Amino acid sequence: MLSGGQVNEIIVEVEHVPLGVQSRPSSSQIIPEKTPVNSNFILVSSISDSDVTHSQIFSNRNDQKGKQLLRFATPSKESFSQTLHNSENTGLGTLHTSHENIQGQKLIESLIPMTSRDRIKAIRNQPRTMEEKRNLRKMVDREKSKQSRRILELNCCAQCLNSISLAYRRFKNNLSELLDSISLWQKTLKVIGGKFGTSVLSYFNFLRWLLKFNIFSFIVTFSFIIIPQLTVTQENHLQFTGLEFLTGAGYFTNTVMYYGFYTNSTIRHGNSGASYNMQLAYIFTIGGCLVVCFFSLLFSMARYFRNNFINPHIYSRGIAKLIFCWDFTVTHESAVKLKQKNLSTEVRENLSEIRQENVKLTFNQRFIRFSAHVAAWVVSSGVAIACCAAVYYLAENNLQFLANHSNPGAVLLLPFVVSCINLVVPRFYSMFRLVERYEMPRHEVYTLLIRNIFLKISIIGILCYYWLNIVALNSEECWETLIGQEIYRLLLMDFLFSLADSLLGEFLRRIIGMRLIKSLGLQEFDIARNVLELIYAQTLVWIGTFFCPLLPFIQMITLFIMFYVKNISLMMNFQPPSKAWRASQMMTFFIFLLFFPSFTGVLCTLAITIWRLKPSADCGPFRGLHFFIESIYSWIDTLNKRPSYLWVVWIYQNLIGSVHFFFILTLIVLIITYLYWQITEGRKIMIRLLHEQIINEGKDKMFLIDKLIKLQGMEKKANPTLFTLERRDLEPWGPLHVRQHDAARDLRFRRSFQEDNPKA
Repeated sequence: MLSGGQVNEIIVEVEHVPLGVQSRPSSSQIIPEKTPVNSNFILVSSISDSDVTHSQIFSNRNDQKGKQLLRFATPSKESFSQTLHNSENTGLGTLHTSHENIQGQKLIESLIPMTSRDRIKAIRNQPRTMEEKRNLRKMVDREKSKQSRRILELNCCAQCLNSISLAYRRFKNNLSELLDSISLWQKTLKVIGGKFGTSVLSYFNFLRWLLKFNIFSFIVTFSFIIIPQLTVTQENHLQFTGLEFLTGAGYFTNTVMYYGFYTNSTIRHGNSGASYNMQLAYIFTIGGCLVVCFFSLLFSMARYFRNNFINPHIYSRGIAKLIFCWDFTVTHESAVKLKQKNLSTEVRENLSEIRQENVKLTFNQRFIRFSAHVAAWVVSSGVAIACCAAVYYLAENNLQFLANHSNPGAVLLLPFVVSCINLVVPRFYSMFRLVERYEMPRHEVYTLLIRNIFLKISIIGILCYYWLNIVALNSEECWETLIGQEIYRLLLMDFLFSLADSLLGEFLRRIIGMRLIKSLGLQEFDIARNVLELIYAQTLVWIGTFFCPLLPFIQMITLFIMFYVKNISLMMNFQPPSKAWRASQMMTFFIFLLFFPSFTGVLCTLAITIWRLKPSADCGPFRGLHFFIESIYSWIDTLNKRPSYLWVVWIYQNLIGSVHFFFILTLIVLIITYLYWQITEGRKIMIRLLHEQIINEGKDKMFLIDKLIKLQGMEKKANPTLFTLERRDLEPWGPLHVRQHDAARDLRFRRSFQEDNPKA
């Protein structure tokens, strides 16, 4: 035994230490951070006497063979076996951290040689929190900057490009974070999605998307058309009575609201000031808005189509995300409850869709439902044709009716009838669900959307025919302003009817369902009818922007009001859908309907207006011309005389004015659409085959497990003693076995220690 002042010093040699691992003395740990998992400890040295404290003292050094020697000291009262046991336990406790550090260094080394885009994508795909991803990106940038300074100095041009790209990425990230922070109605949309599901949420997302469209259109028209006209505007001598808010006529006629108020002269301030051609500004601004809307619709359709139809995770319904993922950055109690509600709603939607897909009907049931569908389509088509005939008859006699009635409110007859049709007929279509009884709620919504879009686009087509063939040809006044007033009244009347329906009609339906006829209960939100109201209004805005440049501003206000009105009515008067279903693909269908036939019909209408109709002779920026397009022709002729602008003439003649270019462009779009469709079908087949392969592999595993169980049973019957011995060997050690094992190890250690140190 040792005296009280003596200390046992043990040197332990660690084998298989990788080269380059630096060792540091530490008093708080036994095994350094970079000790490998398969390190082996071998006792190699002896004891010395020194004065130490009761805390363990540790140091290490490397020998010449690449092995690492660990020296630690313990008080003499503590046994050598306990010291070695503690050192082993401490080393094993730090091995996991060491492994993580090595993996982190390997990750950083693999990210450094990547390009900036690939590196950002790789960091984004890491299963880490946002804070860890930011720290990882900072570490990679720091290491890369150190390496770049170490290797070579970039030249001036490369440094400039690198700094510009870095500044652009930072600006892009900051801008995206800013847009996310100021995005409209984020919390409200989460509440709606958590309570009513993604089907109802798709309507509000579509409304917000249209609001952004109109904000952009208003900014463009206000900047390039309205502001230049306000600089040369004259005083309005008409009296304002207040009835103008309903009719759109009177005082508003001589304002920047309508086409007829704009000048056809070139605006110039001062003798040396720059000139501003109002004709070119008007037609280029409207055309630019339509072009931007066209490509925005195409891009949005492609993006939603890729996310909702092409990505493979769509066919797995996101089950892994719902069950195994949780956003740990959500810490607030109300946010956590809202997140849980959203996840539970998505789980119900997925389960409901799987159950509905597995429903199989008999032949008689299929025949009865097919007959009901055919009857519903015949009735709905007949009603739509009758409504279109009524609108056509009323529009054809509208000018004569207005000539015989001097009352200012007579101009509201046509918008009132059209709004009544748009309010009543879609509700009549919604009653067909009692007869058709679709198993999939998505199919019901698609059917209602097609019926309603057929009705409303047909009505708009009849009105366009009335405007371009009756009003434009028979009116002696400024027919562009008259059309703008008609579209304003239609838009305003549609907004008032929708407002009254949300505040009064849906409230009365709730009172009837809750108090008078309780069997009805609360109604469900009609997605198809409400979405078609938005598409109908947006179509009128696109047509009317040429005749009334302030229509995007009016539509922006109406959409902003309708969001809050619909949200309040939804929370008070509606119940969640009785059949939960996923609506991840609804936005794609909404935008497709907005593009075709809505936006394509608008392009055809405006093309006929600009290329075929004669402008008014006494009003508007195109007065005195035979066609609206003549302003572009004269501008091209002017540029053709200037050699520095011949490239603009070439672009117009070979691209914009060429039929072959648009034919090739259309062909390319169709080819891309076909390729996307084929990719979608191929991935569906791939997902189905992989699903079948997983099922077959599971069956094979079950078959092999059954065979193994049978073989084990046969061997157990043949050799029962062998299985008894194996069971004894596999029994876990109890506390007595552990103490005996520790005592035996301590005894072997002391015996070897005394042989090497006879004095001790």
